[in-house]
Amino acid sequence: MTGTDLLEPARAGKAARTARRRRGSATLVVGCVLAGAIALLAVVSLCWLPYPSDDTSGGRLAPPGAGHLLGTDKLGRDLFTQVMTGSRIAVEAGLGSVLIAALIGVTLGVLAAFAQGWLDDTLSAFLDILIAFPTLLLAMLIVAARSATLSSAVLAIGLAQSAVVARLVRILVKRVLAQDYIIAARTSGTSWPRTVLGHVLPNIWPTLVVNLALQFGLAVLAEAGLSYLGLGAPPPNASWGRMLQEAQATFTTAPAGALAPGILLVLLVIGVNLVADGLRDTLDPATRRRRT
Repeated sequence: MTGTDLLEPARAGKAARTARRRRGSATLVVGCVLAGAIALLAVVSLCWLPYPSDDTSGGRLAPPGAGHLLGTDKLGRDLFTQVMTGSRIAVEAGLGSVLIAALIGVTLGVLAAFAQGWLDDTLSAFLDILIAFPTLLLAMLIVAARSATLSSAVLAIGLAQSAVVARLVRILVKRVLAQDYIIAARTSGTSWPRTVLGHVLPNIWPTLVVNLALQFGLAVLAEAGLSYLGLGAPPPNASWGRMLQEAQATFTTAPAGALAPGILLVLLVIGVNLVADGLRDTLDPATRRRRT
């Protein structure tokens, strides 16, 4: 066997890693374009809308035209205005839910990773119960205690997702704590808070960021589902889920009322999932070690 033959597997592995990085970069770019376009629409809706949200002067079920790009709904409201408002609600729901899930999930996950014996078993069982608890039922309970608002839906979704994040963080932290450099840091007298902040969290954040990106897409879908059932943002807030619910009776005569929010909802979720896939390839610790 010649030296060239021995180098072939290494070259093939390097080519595969290079192709993976390029595929991850392309996926990340496409995802950022899709999600970024809808995020830009949401930002624009904060300072400008074609019509007021409660303006019903457009005429009932008017077709798309110069005055109303997507037409109007059965109450005479401009559909493009509702779509823009719905994009803002979707982004707010996704970001708010992920923030709640991250704060609660990371805290519980780190504490569970340091637990031992019966406490570890108890926390693990508690997280499994929370994961199995239906998000919709949790939202109904929170809405019954508060009211049908966007904040109630975000709180319910965030609490439901926090259990998933906590279980992932627990697994990742336990894996990191078993490494030799953690033992060396503790032997040298490093406190647990400094160990967590300086060694544990920096080593789990790539996987955690990818998971949170996926949770964002799931949160957007969950909010749309809750709004479809009347448990989300109340009128005149035009959530995409509420728009779908209101447009189902007039789909044959005015399909834009259902197609516009439905397509944007799909594009946003696809974009966020592509971002997560791209981040997974870009931030993969194994890939980064091979680069060095």
